[in-house]
Amino acid sequence: MTQPFSPQQEGRRALRFGLAALAVYLIMTQITLAHLHQIAGLVPFDLRPTGYGPVQARNLLEALGADGQHYYLTRQLPLDLLYPTLFGLCLSAAIRWALGWTAPSRITRVAPILPWLAALADYLENLGIASMIMLWPALPDPLIHTSAAASVSKAGLTTVAVLVFITALAAKGIGRLNRT
Repeated sequence: MTQPFSPQQEGRRALRFGLAALAVYLIMTQITLAHLHQIAGLVPFDLRPTGYGPVQARNLLEALGADGQHYYLTRQLPLDLLYPTLFGLCLSAAIRWALGWTAPSRITRVAPILPWLAALADYLENLGIASMIMLWPALPDPLIHTSAAASVSKAGLTTVAVLVFITALAAKGIGRLNRT
């Protein structure tokens, strides 16, 4: 027997996973990605929402050197294995909470899936980054293009998922104002 939907439960779930996602995100942006940026003097792959080409990828990996590449594989990417799932759990629950699931419709079924699509793109990006590091210096251009496409997809899907949440939140607030 399935449990009935509880907006309060979804709100608490969103908060718990959101705090965990925020903690991992802050560690990545303030420590591991900042360290990689400092080593290379170039923006790491994870922070390139518009992607990158073969020249930029090769320049970054060259600038990172063996130590920076090892750090990417052993520090940044393990953290980035946690983040997409925490993000998906948080934003999916937040969207369900904001939508309220009062009337099941296409939007209430599809909208909570968007954060998971962004998470999948993030995992594909991570796989691409790890593959590029492990294959260095013999990087095939198709791998670079595929990894960059995953980066762009991650950024786009994350933006759409956040906008859906903000829109649902605004609609929820307007609905409350209309009831008072």
